[in-house]
Amino acid sequence: MLKFLNQVGDYTKEAFQAAKYIGQGLSVTFDHMRRRPVTVQYPYEKLIPSERFRGRIHFEFDKCIACEVCVRVCPINLPVVDWEFNKETKKKQLKHYSIDFGVCIFCGNCVEYCPTNCLSMTEEYELAAYDRHELNFDNVALGRLPYKVTNDPMVTPIREFAYLPKGEIDGTICLRVPSVPVCALSKLWNK
Repeated sequence: MLKFLNQVGDYTKEAFQAAKYIGQGLSVTFDHMRRRPVTVQYPYEKLIPSERFRGRIHFEFDKCIACEVCVRVCPINLPVVDWEFNKETKKKQLKHYSIDFGVCIFCGNCVEYCPTNCLSMTEEYELAAYDRHELNFDNVALGRLPYKVTNDPMVTPIREFAYLPKGEIDGTICLRVPSVPVCALSKLWNK
């Protein structure tokens, strides 16, 4: 009889332990059910990149002095700078500048060390192409300003990730940093 009671006691302990584990698993599930979805419907919704996002490089031909600092600081010696020496002005004259974004690692060293600020990072991240040679941008293609996500009428820009607290309050976008609300006017986001 004692052996039978021990078996019943062990069975009930295991049943309660199993119920406890199932409850712990379901608590995680119920916690995620209260959150907003993380899915972004890509072609119709796009995330606005952060302020320091390293996207496609923008190049201003008129500012470049052909010093080749960008080539020297690039870890893979990627930018191609063609120049000729002008004997009259005794200065380098830039003829051609190109970057192959199929090889670029978007480290931002060229932008950081450029003495004339002729290079800058943009918000553009859609660089997909069917042919890898289309990713070789010359000075004309690098000079085109990118189209901002917030200006596209066909796309709904998403200002925040789903795991952040909902922050749109009366036209003001609030991002909560631990116990300190940091707010910016939504007009700044729409520029």
